[in-house]
Amino acid sequence: MIIVTLKPRNMGRNRKWLPGLGPVLLILLSHMTSGLEVPLDPKVLDGLPQPPTITLQSPKDYIFDPRENIVIHCEAKGKPHPSFSWTRNGTHLDVDTDHKVLMKPGAGTLVIDIGEKAEASEGTYQCRAQNEHGAALSNNFVIRQSRSPLWSKEIIEPVIVQTGTPLVLPCRPPAGLPPPVIFWMDNNFQRLTLDNRVSQALNGDLYFSNVVAEDTRSDYICYARFPHTQTIQQKQPISVTVLDSRSEGERRPGFMFPVGTTSTKMVLRGQTLELECIAEGLPTPDVSWQKDEGELPSSRTSFSRFKKTLRISDVNEDDAGDYRCTATNKLGSAHHIIKVDVKAAPFWVSAPRNLILAPNETGILTCRVNGEPKPDIRWFVNGVPLENTRKDHRREVHDDTVILNNVLTGTSAVYQCNASNEFGYLLANAFVNVLAEPPRVLTPPNQVYRVITNNPALLDCFSFGSPIPNITWFKDFQISIRSGDSYVIHKNGTLEINVAQPRHSGNYTCIATNNLGRKENQVSLEVKEPTRILKQPEYRVVQRGMSAMFECKVKHDRSLNPTVTWLKDDRELPHDNRFVMGKESLTISDVTEEDEGTYTCIANTILDQDSASAKLTVVEKPDPPTDLELTDQTERSVQLTWTPGDEHNSPTQNFLIQYEDSLHQPGVWVNLTDVPGSSTTARLQLSPYVYYSFRVQARNEVGYSEASGPSRQYRTNPAAPDENPSNVRGIGTEPGNLVISWTPLTGLQSNGPGLEYKVQWRQKDLEEDWTSKNVADSQLVVSGTPIYALYEIKVQAFNNYGNGPEPEVVTGYSGEGLPLSAPDTVQVMVHNSTLAEVHWEPVSLSSVQGKLQGYKVYYRRERGLQETEEEGDQQEQNLTFSGNRSEGMLPGLHPYSLYVVFIKVFNNKGEGPPSSSKTFETPEGVPGPPAFLKAINPGLDSLTLSWGPPRRSNGRLTGYTLRYQPVNSTNELGPLSVVTLEANETMFTLGSLNPSVLYKFYLSAKTIKGPGPNVTEEAYTAMDITGPNRQIDIATQGWFIGLMCAIALLILVLLIVCFIKRNKGGKYPVKEKEDAHQDPEIQPMKEDDGTFGEYRSMESDTEDHKPLKGSRTPSNGTVRRDESDDSLVDYGEGGDGQFNEDGSFIGQYSGKKEKDTHEGNESSEAPSPVNAMNSFV
Repeated sequence: MIIVTLKPRNMGRNRKWLPGLGPVLLILLSHMTSGLEVPLDPKVLDGLPQPPTITLQSPKDYIFDPRENIVIHCEAKGKPHPSFSWTRNGTHLDVDTDHKVLMKPGAGTLVIDIGEKAEASEGTYQCRAQNEHGAALSNNFVIRQSRSPLWSKEIIEPVIVQTGTPLVLPCRPPAGLPPPVIFWMDNNFQRLTLDNRVSQALNGDLYFSNVVAEDTRSDYICYARFPHTQTIQQKQPISVTVLDSRSEGERRPGFMFPVGTTSTKMVLRGQTLELECIAEGLPTPDVSWQKDEGELPSSRTSFSRFKKTLRISDVNEDDAGDYRCTATNKLGSAHHIIKVDVKAAPFWVSAPRNLILAPNETGILTCRVNGEPKPDIRWFVNGVPLENTRKDHRREVHDDTVILNNVLTGTSAVYQCNASNEFGYLLANAFVNVLAEPPRVLTPPNQVYRVITNNPALLDCFSFGSPIPNITWFKDFQISIRSGDSYVIHKNGTLEINVAQPRHSGNYTCIATNNLGRKENQVSLEVKEPTRILKQPEYRVVQRGMSAMFECKVKHDRSLNPTVTWLKDDRELPHDNRFVMGKESLTISDVTEEDEGTYTCIANTILDQDSASAKLTVVEKPDPPTDLELTDQTERSVQLTWTPGDEHNSPTQNFLIQYEDSLHQPGVWVNLTDVPGSSTTARLQLSPYVYYSFRVQARNEVGYSEASGPSRQYRTNPAAPDENPSNVRGIGTEPGNLVISWTPLTGLQSNGPGLEYKVQWRQKDLEEDWTSKNVADSQLVVSGTPIYALYEIKVQAFNNYGNGPEPEVVTGYSGEGLPLSAPDTVQVMVHNSTLAEVHWEPVSLSSVQGKLQGYKVYYRRERGLQETEEEGDQQEQNLTFSGNRSEGMLPGLHPYSLYVVFIKVFNNKGEGPPSSSKTFETPEGVPGPPAFLKAINPGLDSLTLSWGPPRRSNGRLTGYTLRYQPVNSTNELGPLSVVTLEANETMFTLGSLNPSVLYKFYLSAKTIKGPGPNVTEEAYTAMDITGPNRQIDIATQGWFIGLMCAIALLILVLLIVCFIKRNKGGKYPVKEKEDAHQDPEIQPMKEDDGTFGEYRSMESDTEDHKPLKGSRTPSNGTVRRDESDDSLVDYGEGGDGQFNEDGSFIGQYSGKKEKDTHEGNESSEAPSPVNAMNSFV
């Protein structure tokens, strides 16, 4: 089985597809005008006749070197292999008898030994290849000897010309074969300099548009080089003398060549047209070209010799016309028109093609040529003119066409078409091979073609037969294929699927048929999914030394195994361990500048490929600037210029300029200014008395470069200070002083040596003179000042070169003293039991002796107003009221208490004396909650409540309010009852309650201001076990005794099982159930004594009517059982158990109805049956 892959012709993302079959034999089949090439397959060639065909021949014109042999190539093919013969000048050349002529074995190539008489070998040669089916002719080879004749001897007179006149030095070399190459040199073999003024014409003559004195020389020598003989000949030197005694004036341009206003030029089609115009004039004119009524063909046009020569390559008929050359200088212009006529040697429009015909078929040979003038056409058969052959009524000749009707077996021949005019000729051979052959399919059988989806598929069915076989195709052995939308059947039998899809996969059969037989061949087509790069590499900008990663995720057909390769700039990756290729990525570690470039991922299969590229840019901090230079220096400024360093692919954003002051701060570099990254210069403003050195740093998006080297030092001259110290302040620290301070000038601001400060001060508004003192520090303490007096202050800088500018005046106060006076007329207004308002008379500002900060109100609770209360804690409190205030509020006071209050004024120095004390009382308020509330001695219909009085009564108690309400089994509250109690009561018994009911109690104390907050409690009354009409001793009932025995037996069995499980480390099933379904509001029964668990009451001081949550057991803790083990247990205070009419036990203690009695038993030991019974009851 042969597998053929259809691959894209180009390797980019645009794909063109072609079969990759090696040499493909294209067989052109036609009944009439198409030629059929006989295939070279040996299996086909065996026994298949073919007339001769010329396959190799030499050029028509052959110029030989007389020192070498002549080799004229002539090779041909045919079946049987043809024999060869030659003619020279129309006469048969007897190769066998001429000892100077040799023909290569198996070919017609002729080798001629020239010998001493080379001229004897010149002439026109033609090769003839012949077998039994016809004869083919080669072109006529014109063989000529190369010649390099000597220069004819002549006497050359010296040339004498006036300055500015034109001059032509003729060369006129001897005619050679081929023509020689001309150039001019001097005696030293140096080429003469050619320019717009001095130029060489196409014929070799040397033209001067105007001569100058420098043109005087005696060695103008023309050389001719003959390429075939590799010889150079020279003309006799020409002497030129330029006289400058009479200078020619300036003149308009004129043409030295061609002469006149018009000329003509003939050129053959396909050759190169060369036109030249050489002008004279003073000044030297310039030459330009244009085509009248048309434009010069830009793609084929060129100029040489300083535009004096126009060349148009590959001339065609459209290039005929008038070409105008124009010579121009400042005095005017001149024109010359060259009329170009394009002729053409014969050229092919359609050469005759070989024909393979079956007997009785008709074929046509056409020989279509063109030329100017129109070529003459002559037909030959086997090298003989048709007019000289026997007339054949089956053959018709119509100028350029030969029709062969109903050919017969054995009439094979080779026809020649010769088309000629005065400029050349064309000769073509075309054989007519009459064959009768059954079909043969040349495409190997069972080929498997593979193609990518959406690309064309070409299934070959190359065949041979005579008559030409008809080709039909079938898919999957049954579906006939015809040319249509998706299929095209070409003339050579190839089946083309324009856009292959997976549905086109399958088996295909081609059948070749003619009247002599039938032949078929099977091939298969597999349509594959295309290879695609889903995740393409993306552009990366990476800092040097970091890592870069490119992704390349590929999707492909499962039956194809792609190979992924990476290229850098279309070349292989460097052999470096830093490049790591993963399955779907390329990682480059420790990136360097050399890694920059375009990285391409190529996913390649045997059928297709896909590629994607991304660029890697390596960035780094810029290199430091260099070549710092200081220019344009003044006292207060200087120009700094620099050369930027390499930006490393990240544009410079700005330059930072720093300076060092080696006089005041040596070794310290200070930022001075920055400039945009596009600048390389900056004007720097300087300060006096500084020894400057500058350096520059460049910044890009990666960061700052290293600093440049320092510039040369630039010293500025000293000067008086430009500014005074800042932050001048005057503040007194002690009574009687004034501390004047300021921020001193830096060394850069000093502007010169001897920096000091002149400090001046005076008391404001006293008409005093300024007092001054010179200091070198940054502070001056002035003593003996009045307390808290306002001063005016000035501080001026000066140095050895003068004073700074006039300073600004600032103000400050001398030191403060303690306030002298106390607030007066203190009054208190009580708003309520916890809030009072204090008023006072402010002190005079003069007595404050400083800046008034505010007033402090001191107050203390002396005691409560109730005789029974103890005295208060006597702790003093204070509140601060900033500013010049005369009132303030005192919040958070205790009700029904005695307070003492006094006030002090304060400044920055401290507090003044206190005012006189003032006492006030707060009125009564509502009391706090009672200290406690608990229920004791529960009975069937009564409960006793006990409580303690409030810890803070906040007044005289007037009594208590008790409210209570029942709570049913669903935590719903019943009707509320209210009881009013005296102030001296701390215990109360409620009667007429319902037995076994939970009650919620709310108790609050009250004064004349109202009730305080509640304290709450919850408790049960005792359980009633007595029936309403009768007393029954249930223990004597038979059914009860049987029931108890059965239950006891069941419990015993369960306990034994649980005991065994526990010994094995397990848990009781009851415990597991309880753990899984535990009710957080139910307390289990105690384990050790069989009693029910305590009920936890929920207390709330704020939510009096909140529904009860939790179990409903009495609030006094437990209900004890009797010590007897053989009677029912009594609960409550002498109460009896309660039973239904049928004697069943109905007590509910857990808050859940019909709760399983086993729940809640979590004893760590196996209980006795008696304890189990007690727990159950």
